[in-house]
Amino acid sequence: MPENKAVRATLGLGGNLDNPVRAMALALRALDARDDCQVVSVSRLYRTPPWGKTDQSFFYNSCAAVDTTLAPEALLDVCLDIERQMKRIRIERWGPRTIDIDILTYSDLEQVEPLLSIPHPRMTERGFVLMPLADFAGDLIVEGRSVKDWLHDVDIEGIEIADTSQDWWRSA
Repeated sequence: MPENKAVRATLGLGGNLDNPVRAMALALRALDARDDCQVVSVSRLYRTPPWGKTDQSFFYNSCAAVDTTLAPEALLDVCLDIERQMKRIRIERWGPRTIDIDILTYSDLEQVEPLLSIPHPRMTERGFVLMPLADFAGDLIVEGRSVKDWLHDVDIEGIEIADTSQDWWRSA
């Protein structure tokens, strides 16, 4: 990536412990306050059934587009730091959490690395990712298909819009 040239990354955010809506809002505001990141789009807020491990509370999910000058791994480090600041503890896969921030896409980069695969390897299987992402990036091409096309193939049963405003994160 050329130095100081911003690229568009998309992020998936979610959580189901404590106050996940506030945690996601604080995370987005923390990213937006940085000199090397600018939040340019945020989805509506969704309430979603648990996925993977289903014996837990419903989640809140959203997606965001960020223009960043950070390299993908540096952006991951920033997201993980925000999670740690919000007391995210990784105990079990797909388990309850205060917040989760995933890098979904990073420009048109495709990479498979132990710490960071882009695009996110399971994003095209998850309605709780594709629905909010389609709010602002329905035409984004992921693995040869648009987000809105992938959305037609996934289970979205039980996913509800919790806040119709795409500015929910500014005041939550």
